[in-house]
Amino acid sequence: MSASVCSPGSTRLPEGPGAHCRLRPTVSSGTARHRSHSMSSVVRRAIIVLALVGFASAATSTYLHYQLAQDPRYTSFCDINDSISCTQVYLSRFGSVGGVPVALLGACWFGLVLLLTVARGRGSSQLGENIGGYLLVLSTLGLAAVLFLGYESLMVLGTLCVLCAVVYVAVGGIFLLSGSAASVPVLSIPRRAVADLGRLVRSPAALGVAGAYLALSVAVVVAFQAEHDGPDSQPGPTAAFDLATGAADVDSEFERFWDAQPRVELPVPHEGAQVLVLKFNDYQCPSCGQTHFAYEPIFARYESSHPGAVRHVSLDYPLDPECNEQTPRGGHMGACEAAVAVRLARRAGRDAQMARWLYEHQQTLSRETIREALAEVADMTDFDAMYDVTLEDVKADIALGGMVEVEATPTFVINGVKITGSLPLQFFDAAIALELERSGGKSTSR
Repeated sequence: MSASVCSPGSTRLPEGPGAHCRLRPTVSSGTARHRSHSMSSVVRRAIIVLALVGFASAATSTYLHYQLAQDPRYTSFCDINDSISCTQVYLSRFGSVGGVPVALLGACWFGLVLLLTVARGRGSSQLGENIGGYLLVLSTLGLAAVLFLGYESLMVLGTLCVLCAVVYVAVGGIFLLSGSAASVPVLSIPRRAVADLGRLVRSPAALGVAGAYLALSVAVVVAFQAEHDGPDSQPGPTAAFDLATGAADVDSEFERFWDAQPRVELPVPHEGAQVLVLKFNDYQCPSCGQTHFAYEPIFARYESSHPGAVRHVSLDYPLDPECNEQTPRGGHMGACEAAVAVRLARRAGRDAQMARWLYEHQQTLSRETIREALAEVADMTDFDAMYDVTLEDVKADIALGGMVEVEATPTFVINGVKITGSLPLQFFDAAIALELERSGGKSTSR
């Protein structure tokens, strides 16, 4: 019996001896390429939409963070209650890195994803494959970051930030889509990246776009960093005084401004000083740290020129609901522990060193790190044993803050004049000099 022969384009189905041939439909390579291209186009458009949504959310968060840095009393639209609040997350130690909002870094990340995705649709098929691998790496790193931030927000702070949640969803979606579209071996990505960088340098248009993105990102990050590091550029909410006054009239204008301020009385003794400067302080507050280091030379100069004439007292006002019921939305979850640590270090005369350590490590403050620092800085190991009793002293300072209605930290009270936020160095110095002069002391600072 002769074997049956099937013609090209058909197949013999396994139906036993004598099985007949059936025609098997084939798909042309052009149709396959069209379907593959259509699928990649759908994925690309979806990634672009998610990147735009994520960028808008991150940019909005950055704007709100900036407003809060300028005015701690600012209330954002996504502050719904104690459990759903963007402000608590922005102002927590997880809200910024070195003074740069995490949201700003997220906006830069989404911008890069958007540029790569757009380039993927305009370049060659080889470039498209490579960019698919780059997106997978980027989205993997992004997913790791949002998982960490989401855990810290929900489990550590116990607060949901709505805008942050939108970012988390966008990053997760980009990760899933990138994973489904990537077709290059991960180990080959570094080699492909080097080759693509070479092609980028040879393309003026692509190089210009990449350079513009990089320059803009660096400029914005540096601007925020400068804002964070420069307390002299943050005058605080004292808008009643026009800081743009001409230099010739600045003394008289400041004096008129100062005389117009109401005065409050607090039961804190002058102890022989002619000028009493009170600072309601939070060791986890960036502005408190900035003013500490900025104003320190001013106090040192007055101590040298007028010994005992100016008394500076730091009062605790941690923005932490654990010990301060007046700040139920406070996000500084290590501030109560920090205040206790400074008081404990004072027993050994190491409170100044302890305060400096806290200001320099604000981003990592927790009960564990503070306990370890107290042992290292002041050689004290009784933090836990002394915590509760010392916390009562902290609450006594908080009660004083309630008497003058502290709205933000730092808040200064200079001989009864309350300043919410901070003053530029020249005006802070001028305020002390003015009070010293009026109390009978002589000052050459003004």
